[in-house]
Amino acid sequence: MPHIVVAVAQMDPKLGAVEQNLVRIQHLSEEAIVRGAQLTVFPECATSGYGFADLASAYAVAETIPGPATESLAGLCLQHRMAAGGPYVVIGLLERPPLERPLLERTDDPATVYNSAALVGPEGLVGVYRKAHLPLLGVDRFTTPGNTGFLVWETEIGRVGMIICYDLRFPEAMRVLALSGADIIALPTNWPDGSQNAPQLLTRTRALENRVFVLACNRCGEESGFSFFGHSQITDPRGDVLAEAADSEELCYAEINPLQARQKRIVLRPGEFELDTLGDRRPALYEALTNRRLS
Repeated sequence: MPHIVVAVAQMDPKLGAVEQNLVRIQHLSEEAIVRGAQLTVFPECATSGYGFADLASAYAVAETIPGPATESLAGLCLQHRMAAGGPYVVIGLLERPPLERPLLERTDDPATVYNSAALVGPEGLVGVYRKAHLPLLGVDRFTTPGNTGFLVWETEIGRVGMIICYDLRFPEAMRVLALSGADIIALPTNWPDGSQNAPQLLTRTRALENRVFVLACNRCGEESGFSFFGHSQITDPRGDVLAEAADSEELCYAEINPLQARQKRIVLRPGEFELDTLGDRRPALYEALTNRRLS
């Protein structure tokens, strides 16, 4: 597998302005592709914004997957198909499931909205992830916890997994993706002020402990009383930051070799100093992770 170019597209989505946001996403996607990006990651809720005050407002701008955003970006990827693989785009959006029956005017029939991420490429929709861990913040106060689990998709440029924002604070999520063979983990986020420890500490730690590439794309700007600080990152399996944005709209790029993420055993001195944070695990001792709750 050759080296590939990846990008994070830090942007400032406008709350509820789906058409305007999608135009901006298309423009940034095309700019990244023209500059050689075979995978571009956008922020959480990039098509809609994040700071909704109630479920009805979020549902009004949610869409199905596949839907207008994913189909538009898949068409863009097909138009710019690369001989070396891709391009692919990861986009954060609010998802509403297709209605199984006509929507009735019933107060006891609440709408369902997921905070989701979609992976699309020249072949169309590749995969969907629904955010599993929901903080008491923004639209996540009203969305439904995700039910997809943590999945990895085989693509022309490597094995890609996805988590969203707050999921990063739960090490089990990224560990499952690593154990499932992920080379690259896309992390759309909306980190507001107060979450600076995420790019300072957590992205690097998760990349290092799982030996994966992490493409963390935050948003910037202000919305619903919150300020979002940017600092999107591309981090390698050693925990080193290959590229990092500032606090405004920006495209950041890095060249990576996905095969580096498959070299889990690190040999510093053969037979004397070797590390394998996946192979050296002892799962039988970890039963408390799933069998116990805080008292």
